[in-house]
Amino acid sequence: MLPKIIIDDRIRTVCPEMRIGLIRAKVQNCATGDGLWAEIEAECAAIAAQYELLEVNKRPAVAQTRALYKALGKDPNRYRVASEALCRRVIRGLGLYRINALVDIINLVSLKSGYAISGLDADRIVGDTMAMGVGVACEHYEGIGRGVLNIEGLPVYRDAVGGIATPTSDEERTKITLDTTTLQMNINAFGPEMPLEEAMEWSVSLLRRYTAATEVETDIV
Repeated sequence: MLPKIIIDDRIRTVCPEMRIGLIRAKVQNCATGDGLWAEIEAECAAIAAQYELLEVNKRPAVAQTRALYKALGKDPNRYRVASEALCRRVIRGLGLYRINALVDIINLVSLKSGYAISGLDADRIVGDTMAMGVGVACEHYEGIGRGVLNIEGLPVYRDAVGGIATPTSDEERTKITLDTTTLQMNINAFGPEMPLEEAMEWSVSLLRRYTAATEVETDIV
């Protein structure tokens, strides 16, 4: 069942047009196959051809998320939006890590759409509500592969236990692994770029093709 989403008024005030695309599905996660990786490499080539390094932060979806960070008191150059960080890595010729099918699908959609996407193991989310608020000082949060992350001033999804996702990094507690069988995917459109409905339809098609997704539920809030 899709979670209930509650959004803090401070975020709505800065991003009145924000929309969140929700996808939940039963999946069979696996190593990333050559077909999916070929799609990722093609998108990486397109991004590298389209953008200069200093232009990435002007992508509409990225720019609006950066503006939100600034409004909440966070430096978006120090705490980069995940989609911006992916694009910068590609443009610098560093390539992407081949992780697993679910994570790589999320990275592919993020690259093309410009949206920061929260990809979570739904079975590790506590409760039926995800509240998007603002991180506070000394709030414990362990970013995936980053260690303890200072999320003060970052938009943060919280479940009944605590923080599980930000547009900069998701949390270790709910991270996707090869054992993940239920995916929760939140496409965070703080500002419009790729039509959100199109991004969601594409995401679902990728999930069906590469992770045999079933019992797919979608909604936009």
